[in-house]
Amino acid sequence: MTEQTPGPDLAPQACTLPTAQQPLRLAEIDTLFTNAVRNGERVTDTHLRLTLTGGSDLEATVRDLAERESDCCSFFTFRISAHAPGQVTLDIEVPPAHADVLSALGQRADAIHDRS
Repeated sequence: MTEQTPGPDLAPQACTLPTAQQPLRLAEIDTLFTNAVRNGERVTDTHLRLTLTGGSDLEATVRDLAERESDCCSFFTFRISAHAPGQVTLDIEVPPAHADVLSALGQRADAIHDRS
């Protein structure tokens, strides 16, 4: 199953997550990366593909986080493909103006994956 969250044309191109909540969201992303990311591939400067594995709740966890992240950072487009229970591919795309944000996210996934 593949699902795409709303693209950048539906809302302003900015992160609206309150500053006080940003460290909590980053910790949540770090936890997902630590527990589930098995591979990261930079498809293009504006497209990152992550391969995740985990428990039977992985797909729901990824979908929930992607939806909440789309709500506050409208420039992200997420596509989630579940291949089997506990096996998910997460494609993250951004417009060229936000390639640096995607690069930082990819570097964070790599750094966490390398530590694990």
